[in-house]
This record gives sequence, structure tokens and C-alpha cells, in this order.
Amino acid sequence: MGYDHDIAPVAALLADRARGAMLMALLDGRPLAAGELAKVAGVGAPTASAHLARLLDGGLVTVVRQGRHRYYRLGSAEVAGVIEALGRISPPVEVRSLRQSREARLLGAARSCYDHLAGRAGVELFAAMADGGLIEADGAAVTAKGEERLEELGIVMSELRGRRRLVGQCLDWTERRPHLSGAVGAALLARMLALGWLERGRARRALVVTEAGLRGLSDSFGCVPRSTLEA
Repeated sequence: MGYDHDIAPVAALLADRARGAMLMALLDGRPLAAGELAKVAGVGAPTASAHLARLLDGGLVTVVRQGRHRYYRLGSAEVAGVIEALGRISPPVEVRSLRQSREARLLGAARSCYDHLAGRAGVELFAAMADGGLIEADGAAVTAKGEERLEELGIVMSELRGRRRLVGQCLDWTERRPHLSGAVGAALLARMLALGWLERGRARRALVVTEAGLRGLSDSFGCVPRSTLEA
């Protein structure tokens, strides 16, 4: 039997709840220390270090060094896409507390999917951009009108080309509709955070659309997210 790729080693790395929890936490897009990841996974420091060493060897995470400190982040946008895709076909975690219920609502409203906007705010932004002729309906390309609008926001399109796929759609695991991914999706999230349209929420990966964000999304994209404020 022939194979184009040997997926078994990567599947084995993912087939562990502690490592899975670490990778899900890193979907926040920001690097985390080993101690933070150990807490998320519910394991001790030595066990966390062993798990992270395996993930590092497998290319699923990379290390960012700041002085004597080491922080971990996902290896690439492709790794993030695989984890997000697995979330769509995996059973949800059973909610056992009010805190878990609250966090689920926040993540459903708006969250980061590695480096782009997801949740209801993300899929509504994608729909508004498609309806407004800023991106193709299938999310495969940015139109000339869209490039002009993004440039008006301070996103330099020429700087985005060539590094990774410019634009694409990522099926949202909570909404089952697409949100914007690729270099443009990443640049948009970074710009919206810089402009104060979005703020980091109290729950990991959660984002909150601010009043400035409501105005900006409406004026620039004709988008009015249905769920905007942190509950």
C-alpha cells in the first residue's frame, strides 16, 4: 500500500489529552511559558517538559527565547489549521461549571484562531466583506476594492504577498461558517487590535469588540456583530 504522506507520527503526537490541551491553548496565537502550559494541561513541570520536547521534535511547536526564558508557540499557521479542523470533528468538552459555560459563550462570540478573527464576529466579518465585494464569495482572493479598503486601514498589501497564502476561508468550528484566514486575516486581526477595535478578553483566546470596533467594523465593512460585549 502506497502513501503520499506518513500521518501516523503527527497523529500520535496529537493523541494525548495533555498535549492536545497545550496545543489548544496555543491557538491563542501568543507564546506561553512551559509553566503556563503545564497548568493548562493539568500536569507537573517535568511531564510538561517531556510533552513539549516531543511536540518540538515533531515540528508542532517552536521556541521563542527572551533572555533566560523560553516560550512556546505553534509551529505554523498550517499546524493551527489542523488543530482547528480536528475541533470541528471532535466532541465538545462537557460543561461542568458556570465558568466553563461563560468561557464557551465568550469564545463563541469572538476569539482568535491562531492569528485571525473567529467566532460569530469572524464569520460576520467574512460575510460582510464578501457581500460588499471586498473579497471573492469563496474567500479565494481579495478584490481591487478590498485592497483599497485594507490600504485605507493601514494594511500594506505589498508587504503581505509571498510569505504565505494571501487569503482564504477557515470553517469556524462553533459557527460552521467560514471566517477569513491567510496573511490578510492575520493582518486584519493585528490591525484591529492596534486600533482598539478589539481587546483581549478574560478567557484565553476570547476577544471583545469595543465601541470603537463597532463603529469601525460598520464604517469600513458594513459589519455589525450580533454579539459584541463580554457577558
